[in-house]
Amino acid sequence: MLIGDIRTKSDDELGDEIISLKKEAFNLRFQQASGQLENTSRMRQVRRDIAKVNTVINERRRDATTSS
Repeated sequence: MLIGDIRTKSDDELGDEIISLKKEAFNLRFQQASGQLENTSRMRQVRRDIAKVNTVINERRRDATTSS
């Protein structure tokens, strides 16, 4: 997921994206624990995608408070 794509989404879409990424991370952890995880790099990618979305949310929140 590219940061430019994340920045074009609305706040509601970002909230939905966070929820789906966290669900995916949860499922990947279970797959790893049971030995069924084939693509281990996906865990790292999902973690970073969550961080990117959170960064954009925090930037928007910070900009909203400083512009008020």
